[in-house]
Amino acid sequence: MTTATAIRVQGLEKSFKDVHVLRGVDFDVAGGSIFALLGSNGAGKTTVIKILSTLLAKDAGSAEVAGFDLSTQPQSVRESISLTGQFAAVDEILTGRENLVLIAQLRHIKNSGKIADDLLARFSLTEAGGRRAGTYSGGMRRRLDIAMSLIGNPPVIFLDEPTTGLDPQARLEVWQTVKELAAGGTTVLLTTQYLDEAEQLADRIAILHQGRIIVNGTLAELKQLLPAAKVEYVEKQPTLEEVFLAIVGEDNESGGSDIERTTATDK
Repeated sequence: MTTATAIRVQGLEKSFKDVHVLRGVDFDVAGGSIFALLGSNGAGKTTVIKILSTLLAKDAGSAEVAGFDLSTQPQSVRESISLTGQFAAVDEILTGRENLVLIAQLRHIKNSGKIADDLLARFSLTEAGGRRAGTYSGGMRRRLDIAMSLIGNPPVIFLDEPTTGLDPQARLEVWQTVKELAAGGTTVLLTTQYLDEAEQLADRIAILHQGRIIVNGTLAELKQLLPAAKVEYVEKQPTLEEVFLAIVGEDNESGGSDIERTTATDK
């Protein structure tokens, strides 16, 4: 993991008419790390991603991505990032390989066929490369989607709720893919409502609540915010879910916490 700062956000603000979504958001992301942004529905997670990927203008504050200023160097930011949204953006009529070749050609990258074959191998999709993407499982489509995002080797990738709607096995496949990205030096900023996902993946976790980052740290640091519970003389460390609910409260402004709570039956 590199130590240089890949993303720096200071005082980020955004309103939609009379709704103040972001009220001064601050955080840094180290290069080659996985940074998870947690929050309930409507907390502003996707708004942060859209601003950092130049899809939405900020109202105030500053941000740098891959060393480029968001306001004065937006084209350089776009050339340095990739964004994978909540739903896999693959063409289901084309084969997996054809999807990759198409993106490489659209980005005017030479040797599109070799790039496609290399990415199919990297994401364990070689055998399925000649099949229409519409025949892929949810996990395979998501892996293909992420592979398409990596064409051009962007140093920073944004993943907006990457495992939404996936079954447990597909989620594990995507988790492994994300870990491999960071191991290869890619900086990953992901949003999620799955608390166990943040526990499994993130080097640092920030909780966004009522438009602000109210806590930011490693999993171990967040767990220290709550005392360990002792049951029958066995120390029990708090889970990330317990930390989250203790910080933001059982009820949010919409009348109830809608953060995804993973139970044993989900695994």
